[in-house]
This record gives sequence, structure tokens and C-alpha cells, in this order.
Amino acid sequence: MMKIAIVHEWFTALGGSEKVVEQLLQVFPDADLFSLINFLPQDQRYLLKGHAVETTFLQKMPFINAKNYRSYLPFMPLAVEQIDLSGYDVVLSNCHAVTKGVITGLDQLHISYIHTPMRYAWDMQNAYLENSGMKGIKGVVARILLHYIRLWDASSANRPDILIANSEFIARRIQKIYRRPSQVIYPPVDTDYFCPEDLAAFQQGHQRDDFYFTASRFVPYKRIDLIVEAFRAMPDKKLIIIGDGPELPRLKHLFGGNITWLGFQPSDVLRDNLRRCRAFIFAAKEDFGIMPLEAQACGAPVIAFGEGGSRETVRGQALPGRTGLFFDLQSADAIISAVMQFENLTIDSRDCRSHAERFSNQRFRSEIAQFVENTWNDFHKLG
Repeated sequence: MMKIAIVHEWFTALGGSEKVVEQLLQVFPDADLFSLINFLPQDQRYLLKGHAVETTFLQKMPFINAKNYRSYLPFMPLAVEQIDLSGYDVVLSNCHAVTKGVITGLDQLHISYIHTPMRYAWDMQNAYLENSGMKGIKGVVARILLHYIRLWDASSANRPDILIANSEFIARRIQKIYRRPSQVIYPPVDTDYFCPEDLAAFQQGHQRDDFYFTASRFVPYKRIDLIVEAFRAMPDKKLIIIGDGPELPRLKHLFGGNITWLGFQPSDVLRDNLRRCRAFIFAAKEDFGIMPLEAQACGAPVIAFGEGGSRETVRGQALPGRTGLFFDLQSADAIISAVMQFENLTIDSRDCRSHAERFSNQRFRSEIAQFVENTWNDFHKLG
């Protein structure tokens, strides 16, 4: 029987990569769990399935917490290399930063599930530095640091035996940055939880409420600012927003009138709005993007920026089974135009639900279990 270790980046809040860990622990319930740090709130620890988390020296660094841990980025390569995995047959690293850099031996199989190569170290470096206000001497220091992070990142990308990409878009980024092929396995979407309130009535056709909806962490690349700007220019159309984050001070004064901001809300409130909204608006260039699929699972069409993972999760073309539409520029005008176009379309909520079911938790568990078993068998034969 394989002895398996799962290595996660950091546990600070429940997000897409944490949902992958939750499903991995269902597939491999006897696996041991490692992470750089663990500051997961008590009410979200259910996803750990009762597993203890073995952390690194970063957990005890002065003043580190769930909000400022990113400032310890220079120490993360060293920390991940100190994780002792010598007693395991298979190592599964769940990576969007450094966990693919764990050190394994000749007889150990290391499979790394890549959510993205580090955005802020590669092609999105300039945008991140600009949005974070890194100028002058701070900007120079940050660029020097990211230069060395890139060198380590490129080198450590050769450590896993196998790479899994979370989308075709990320597979192309992996090939471009790391010059390595990867297998695509889409992340899990909880289509059992994100579902219409009354499936029987839903199957007969469902009238949606007259408001648009978006939900996100308020960070620059999510482009919530563009969605707000667009709806301020359409005062006859209602927008509801759920979310919080570092961009809030810049955005908060723009709310009001036809734009209702609810702040951070529990999952039940999020699901309720997805079940009722006219459409879900998504302006980010995401690696995959689970929220558009959670929206479709609730029957909501999606109006999305047409680059990145959205091209794989939304059926935006004028085809049977269409589930939304795309706008081609990240601008308020493009969002306005897309909303106007959407209001002249007929999109069946049942098609949205059917499409989302192709990305279910059950599908992910089946695919990842089969992939690990097949890869281990092939690896064992070579050994």
C-alpha cells in the first residue's frame, strides 16, 4: 500500500486550492498533510478531515499571521526544502508558489498539481509591483528579490516527476515558463452544494431575479473596479457584490445607488445570490476560476472576460447549450456592451447546470485517483 504525503502551500483561508486538498484527503484518507504554515480559522478546519498539519519553521516566525505571511516569501523556498518526506512512497504537492520544490528521493514519486506558475514572479510581475505601490528603492529591492525567486522557481520546476495542470491555459503557461509538458485535470466543483434550491421546479424552467451579481476577494487582478465602474454607468441595472480585501478602501466610496455591497458573507448567502441572480459577472483573467462554475451549477449564466480559464469553464459561443458570453477587453465599456448583448440572449439555466456537472467533486476524485494509481504503477515498473 502506498504511503502518501500531501504538501500544501499555506492554510490561511478557504479557497480553490484548499478545496483541492479537501478532495485529495477524501481520495487518500490515510495521507499525511504538510504545509508551510497553518492559520486556518477554526470554522473552516472541517476541510482537513481531522488531519493534523505538520508545518515548517515559518509557523513560529515573529509576528507571522494569516494576513502578513506573504512578506516571508524570501524564506519560503528554504522552508519547503526542509520538509522531511523521506518516509513516503508518493508525494502530492498542491502548488501555486513553492511546494513543487520539496526534495524527494530516487524511489519516491512526486506528482505536483500546479494551479499556476507564480504570477508575481513571471509574466504578471510589473502589474503586481504597480498595484502594490512598489516604487523607488522598494521597487528596486522587490525586483532583485523576484529575480532570485524566478531562478529558484525555474530550477525547482524540474523536481517533480509529473506535473498536473489545473487547466489547458495553465498547461500552456507551464510549457512556456518551465518548458515541461503536463496533464490537465480540472479542479473540483461542489455541484452538490452549489445547486438550484428546488431541482424539480428548476427542471420545469426557472425565472431569475432582476439583478446581476459578482463575488470575489478584493485584489487588483480580479478587476472588481471595472465591474463597479460599468454598473455606475448603468443606473437602471442592479448589481450585488460579495467580498472583501485590500482593494476595499479604494472601492468602498463607489458603492451605493444601484450597487449593493454585502461585505464578506458565509457560503449560504453566496449560494442564495447565485441561485437568484440574472447573471454572474467575472472580470478576472484567472488560471481556472471556480466561481463561474459554482454560478452555473446554481443555474446562473456567466458574463466573463474571455481570456484564461474562463474559456474552458464557460460555453460562451453561439452554440446549443450556451451558458454565457465573453467580453474581449478588461474595460468598463466592454462589460457594458456585454451586459447589453446578454439581455438580448436567451440562455437556459438548465444548460448552465448541466455544463457545471462535468466539473464535479466526484469527477475530480475519480480522475486523480486513477492518475495516481496509473502513474505509480508505471513508476514502480521503471524502478
